[in-house]
Amino acid sequence: MFEMKDEWLAADKVKREDYTKVLDIGKEFLYLSYADCKNTGTTEPEIIAATEQGMIDYSKRVCEMPAKIGIHPMPDSLMHAMPAYMPEQYACGIKWGSNFPTNKKMFNVSSTNCQIIYNDVLTGWPLAIMDASWITELRTPATAIVGIKYGGNLDSTTWGMIGCGIQGRNNVRMIKHILKKLETIYIYDVVEEAMDYLIEVDQPLVDAKIVKCHSYEEIVKSAQILTSATPIAHVPNPPVKDEWVSKGQTLICLDCHTVYADSIYKRADKYYQDSVPEHELLQTYGTYPWGFPTITGETGAMAAGLVPGRESKDELVIVNNVGMASEDMMCAKIIFDRAIENGIGTKLPL
Repeated sequence: MFEMKDEWLAADKVKREDYTKVLDIGKEFLYLSYADCKNTGTTEPEIIAATEQGMIDYSKRVCEMPAKIGIHPMPDSLMHAMPAYMPEQYACGIKWGSNFPTNKKMFNVSSTNCQIIYNDVLTGWPLAIMDASWITELRTPATAIVGIKYGGNLDSTTWGMIGCGIQGRNNVRMIKHILKKLETIYIYDVVEEAMDYLIEVDQPLVDAKIVKCHSYEEIVKSAQILTSATPIAHVPNPPVKDEWVSKGQTLICLDCHTVYADSIYKRADKYYQDSVPEHELLQTYGTYPWGFPTITGETGAMAAGLVPGRESKDELVIVNNVGMASEDMMCAKIIFDRAIENGIGTKLPL
């Protein structure tokens, strides 16, 4: 059982008093739409910083976050329940997030949608029900940025994005926050229209030239650092072959072991997971049929300096981040506090 410290309790009481000036807690809550969350003015650097802190707090075990559980109604779909309590930030709640890769083709709606119930720490009553799709769209690339920050060669001039959906587009837009010397961005998706749309939307927003690749082999051999964000396969059939990956590269996986051959993970000099318990749970779903390689440590532990990050430009480093509720609650707190301060959102009765 996670124990409440006296200093946390005192701070919670002060924060709750601020909230009660706006909300009658226990009788009403704040509804925040996708547009409301964006309109709080929360910036990409703030999301990146909050995400990194969420990863560090988790790996230092100064927050309470069980491994997310899920259901899987459609092939390669997921619906995950993600609770977390961040005591030093006075934040707690649960995200209910889904990804259905068939949505666009079958119903012409986004493959991903997420909601957060954000709760009062002292009473458990909901303070807000907010859209979490916008948070997820930004904090997921932020986890990749944290992986690159500590596991990548920051002098890299080339970077590649495998998967050109909403996560691919946001990764391309946000990579400038970490790779300051970037000259060329390589992209690849099995759907060519997705690549064309990414270039149309993102090229005006980035200084590096975006180049469309024609195969997995081409992009893997072109980029010093690679990020992948493709649908997580329940039964992986990795398209990237071992001989295409070189020493010195950094692979950031936002899609478990979907993209790269198992032998690539097994020969990596360093391999990190954001949450070992979460990946162990995913293993029971069949996501990792060949098992795990040797785990160097958690991504948050690398960021906190508890385990080493990249130590040589010749190392093959792989970072596997599936996403955590600790990151979501860190971001939700910023958004909720700003919504309260600025009168954003709609109050609804319980």
